[in-house]
Amino acid sequence: MVEPVHREKARLMPRTKTVFVDTSGFYALLDGSDTFHPKARDCFERSQAESWQLVTTNYVIHESWAVIQARLGWEAVDAWLDRVLRCCDILWVDPELHALAMARCRQARERRLSLTDCLSIEVMRRRGISEAIAEDEHFAREGFRLP
Repeated sequence: MVEPVHREKARLMPRTKTVFVDTSGFYALLDGSDTFHPKARDCFERSQAESWQLVTTNYVIHESWAVIQARLGWEAVDAWLDRVLRCCDILWVDPELHALAMARCRQARERRLSLTDCLSIEVMRRRGISEAIAEDEHFAREGFRLP
């Protein structure tokens, strides 16, 4: 499991790159039986060693919490909140960004493309982020890659 870097210390370290974290990345880190677990664990460990800026959104947090709680239980939620999420900067969604994500989702009309995925893609594009700790076909199709 990743040890949190306290925000005060993190601000003093130069950041080598910015990487987005998706629900699939959070979940795989916590679930050792997930096929993506080894890659997710490696990414989170490298993020600490190489001082990456990890970012996610409040929508991903909401989605992750629900999935982690339902599949892994409260101990996993606590570990995620206390040790993993503390390593991330949280980007809060405003009404404009929400509307853009809704439009993207409605235009795509894909059953398995969620509003959270559309929002994450929009955030990554706007911020020039090209890498994500994610195992999601939608991210790959949009040109985003693992770090």
